[in-house]
Amino acid sequence: MERIVICLGRSCNGKFREKAREVEDPKLAKRYLIIVNLDEGRSVSDTARALGIAESTVRRVRQRFVEYGEAGLVDRREDNGPEKLSEEYLAKLYDVVAGSPEEHGFFRPTWTREMLVKVLHKGTGVQIHVSTMSRALKIIGARRGRPKPTVECPWSKLAKSRRLREIGELLENLPADEVAVYEDEVDVHLNPKIGLDWMVCGQQKEVVTPGQNEKRYLAGAQDWRTGGLIWVESKKKNSSLFIRVLWELTQHYRQAKKIHVILDNYSIHSTEQVQLSLETLEGKRLELHFLPPYCPDHNKIERTWQVLHSNVTRNHKCKEMTRLMNNVRRYLRRRNRDHCQQYANAA
Repeated sequence: MERIVICLGRSCNGKFREKAREVEDPKLAKRYLIIVNLDEGRSVSDTARALGIAESTVRRVRQRFVEYGEAGLVDRREDNGPEKLSEEYLAKLYDVVAGSPEEHGFFRPTWTREMLVKVLHKGTGVQIHVSTMSRALKIIGARRGRPKPTVECPWSKLAKSRRLREIGELLENLPADEVAVYEDEVDVHLNPKIGLDWMVCGQQKEVVTPGQNEKRYLAGAQDWRTGGLIWVESKKKNSSLFIRVLWELTQHYRQAKKIHVILDNYSIHSTEQVQLSLETLEGKRLELHFLPPYCPDHNKIERTWQVLHSNVTRNHKCKEMTRLMNNVRRYLRRRNRDHCQQYANAA
């Protein structure tokens, strides 16, 4: 194979170095530096290593310089016509990715890049390569992730919106002598929840499970203003657990004229036992506000339980429930201290 030698001369070498410093396009600057390095006798591999690029890039730039001179260093992609990944194309892609392939005549329920290329070609008339689709997906911030399983609310949109609006107005106009809390229960399993974690290439972490599972249940109430959490624990998830957290609320907020409890429609929240307790707990200071069915995103304490799992129960290595529950309590106490400090600083 004939060896290609670059020979600029001292003045031209200096001119190329100066242009590499002055041009605004960093890629063009690097192409100038490739020629400068080759002119000074460095090999393709040494040049690639010095500039942090691939050897194939060095060879391609060298070949274009030999064929076209300095003009060969200029990026000629502007001659390819208008930019394919226009704002209109990316906006269309955003809408398509948010939907399902079945809406576009495919039997497959999940997207592939090849399918997106076809749908966008049909919708915009622009044909791109699969690798370009990868770049387009990155531009719009799309990612591959696990969908969240949900159950559709059986209420009409009007009824659902009305209830959520009522709760929003309650919180917005809450008197200073009243409090509002979000209430919910969470399960703590001795068999750890398995979740994502960083691992080195070629190795997979192992989480040892005790085998015989044990459970504990927490009922919590999160203050809407301060974010502080009140909770009780039990080996059973029943109305007694819910009543206990209601009683804790009356003890914690002794000065509150009324305690508004925002909660879901779980069966233990509306038993006859609960109704009797509400009639006797300190003169009916407690008022329950039920969210529409299957609307966990509107119960703020759900996020707190998710963070609890992320920080304590997911992939845990506790062999005894006692140790696991100690970790749960330690985390929740530390969380309350942090929230109290943040609320005090904000005030």
